Amino acid sequence: MSIDVRRPLAVDLFAGAGGLSLGLEQAGYEVAAAVEYDPIHAAVHEFNFPYGKTFATDVSKITGKQIRKESEIGDREIHLVAGGPPCQGISMIGRRAIDDPRNALLKEFVRVVLELRPRYFLMENVAGLMVGNHRQLIDEVVEMVEADDAYRVVMPINVLQAAEYGTPQSRRRVIVLGARTDVPLPNYPTPTHTPRTIGGLVPMAPKLPLGPSVLDALSDLPDADSFEELLHDDNVSHVTYGRPSEYAAQLRGSKKDAADYSRPRPRLADELTSSARTVHTKKSIDRFHRAQPGTTEKVSRFLRLHPEGLCNTLRAGTASDRGAYTAPRPIHPMHPRVITVREAARLHGYPDWFRFHVTKWNGFREIGNSVPARLGRAVAAALLKADGVTPTKGKPVKLDSTDLLYMTAGQAHEYFGLKERVIPQRDRKVG
Repeated sequence: MSIDVRRPLAVDLFAGAGGLSLGLEQAGYEVAAAVEYDPIHAAVHEFNFPYGKTFATDVSKITGKQIRKESEIGDREIHLVAGGPPCQGISMIGRRAIDDPRNALLKEFVRVVLELRPRYFLMENVAGLMVGNHRQLIDEVVEMVEADDAYRVVMPINVLQAAEYGTPQSRRRVIVLGARTDVPLPNYPTPTHTPRTIGGLVPMAPKLPLGPSVLDALSDLPDADSFEELLHDDNVSHVTYGRPSEYAAQLRGSKKDAADYSRPRPRLADELTSSARTVHTKKSIDRFHRAQPGTTEKVSRFLRLHPEGLCNTLRAGTASDRGAYTAPRPIHPMHPRVITVREAARLHGYPDWFRFHVTKWNGFREIGNSVPARLGRAVAAALLKADGVTPTKGKPVKLDSTDLLYMTAGQAHEYFGLKERVIPQRDRKVG
């Protein structure tokens, strides 16, 4: 399978399972290469984006030259380099925060951008980077980029809310946009929707269309607890879906989304995927049942989603080297249980063809660490518009082998030919 060189080429660094890759592709980009450190997530990215090259490696250990040579990019121009480098620290005032080892990957992101020389770059991160001392990190990233006379950064830097771009989830991300000096500077995308509230209250006299609700995202999905197979696997066939909202119909693939230029994937008409069940005690079920929608259940501290509201920000939990704790999962608005990976994916804007690792822990991490597709799409579309590029619909693509979704960490390391274990084994007793 080859990349479609009619479409502008993008490289996704820190790609995870591919939430940002998906948004870029929907805007009209061809994701020609992606880099992801964790081989489990790299395998999932390869499953969903089999036409591009997925590198399972640390960004600090790869060069722009290697990305070009070992993918189909070669000497072709790259339109966009995108990514969300993790950063866990902030140095004391008076020191360069970018030199703190915990922030080293921000520096590596800038290095790879400057080596690849794309027309544009897009860096996304937690909204908290714009607050207090953390703002120093953003300022130092801008300083590093603009030290190269060929690049400039769009100012002021904006924090965007995914719910304002058609996502039924409250999720704020800082977005840094940059451009080569020989191409037009882009503008940030303007909101397309008025968000609902988490508690279900509808804003008075919205100027833009109301964004989709939790109910819009979930109401047509069969209840995972109805299928015994989902106690042992994450997918089941011959299921019946309910009547979808317009939002759900687009994710199902039964209704055309005029703003989606992604490569069509095979539609799963009667299969429910990424839906492994969570077994709760009777006590938990009773508590969940009593919890009012839009409120936090007092013992678990889980939010019970309001059907007419937004989902709260879905978190990833901690990695295996930091305890492997599972992030709190919201309680379903209609059923007395936590949501499934597929339900989380619906609330994040992933289409139903998109698959995640079969384990709930990895699946929720892949969603919680990712950019909602419609937010990524809006930003990427603004870059193409600035450059006068008319999007071209991608060619159909077949997904890769589902074996990639079932890999253990050891199998994923072996699959990508990694000699040393880069991700510590998860302690199964934790989380």
